[in-house]
Order: sequence, then C-alpha cells, then structure tokens
Amino acid sequence: MAIDRSNPIFLAPRDGGPRPELMLSAVLHLMSHYTASAAEQGACVKLASVIERHLKALAGLPELAPVLRATCQQLSEQWAGVVESTLPDTDKGNFLARIIGRGRGAGPAQ
Repeated sequence: MAIDRSNPIFLAPRDGGPRPELMLSAVLHLMSHYTASAAEQGACVKLASVIERHLKALAGLPELAPVLRATCQQLSEQWAGVVESTLPDTDKGNFLARIIGRGRGAGPAQ
C-alpha cells in the first residue's frame, strides 16, 4: 500500500510550530497503514517506530488535554513494545537504550 505524500498531513505547518491536530491525524493515518500492510505483508518495524515517535511527541505537547497526553504516552509505550518484539536480537539493546535515554516527558523525536 503506497502512502500518498501529497496528502496535507505530510506537509509542514506554515507557522513552523507543532500542530497537534495534524500530528494526531498523521498518527491515525500511519496506524491504519500499519494494520493494512501487516495483514498483507507482515509487520513493518520502521512504520511501528514512526508511530511510536509520533505518539511520544504528542504526549509531550503541553497544549493537549491531560487525558489525551496520557493516552498518547500509554500508546507510545505499547508501540515501543511492538517495535522491540519485531527487532532482531542484535538491535534490541540499541532500541532499549534509545527509549530509556529519552525517558518520560522527553521532547519530540527527530
């Protein structure tokens, strides 16, 4: 399944700042692609990792409602588990170090 990069959710915001509604839209879009491609081709660790980073970035936005931030934090931890379970054993140590190094409440990943 090809991703349409001309879709507005992939375009940078004009003001340069975070746009929570676009980030949330993007992560929902990515999650649906992950589900569709997992059914067709198997799990994609790169896509799961992008989903995890989007959720972690959303969890760190102070302008989101606390319940939404908490949900994004919980989901980012669950997606981190998905990523870890699909990584080869040799990459798992690096992944855990990255997750532990950022810690809770860290800013968005680049």
